[in-house]
Amino acid sequence: MTDKENLPYRPCAGMMLLNRDGRVFVAQRIDQTAEAWQMPQGGIDKGEEPRDAALRELEEEIGTDKVELIAETGDWLTYDLPDHLIGKVWKGRYRGQKMKWFVYLFQGQDRDINLETDHQEFSEWKWIELSELPDMIVPFKRDLYQTLVDRFGSIIQEHTGRSS
Repeated sequence: MTDKENLPYRPCAGMMLLNRDGRVFVAQRIDQTAEAWQMPQGGIDKGEEPRDAALRELEEEIGTDKVELIAETGDWLTYDLPDHLIGKVWKGRYRGQKMKWFVYLFQGQDRDINLETDHQEFSEWKWIELSELPDMIVPFKRDLYQTLVDRFGSIIQEHTGRSS
């Protein structure tokens, strides 16, 4: 087994996408057998800025980047993979991810969202209440998602007029 303490975190951008009603976009991963939803996220390429990676990943994962940036984390948030995934995910090179998170207000229509992209990652999607978010994610990411709810709840209320 790989010693995770010696492995780095994979740089990643995470995107919390809000509709005009203040609901959060989540999607079901195509490679999951259990029901687990997540927000869009993806790796940051070498030399790529996190904001650029976030927009690229939105286009790649949901087929649109019709968004307006309303907030971002100033720091990097991390999560560790569970022990049984160390050495299996990302070719065994990382212990988890360090993530820069962005909150976007979706400027398009629901019909602009298209999961059938060139490298499809999701099978279905929906809008949910912010408070539902931590319970919908795989257990090893729940603390991270709760941190996002705590940090961004007031910002979301300010921009959408809704509380979680």
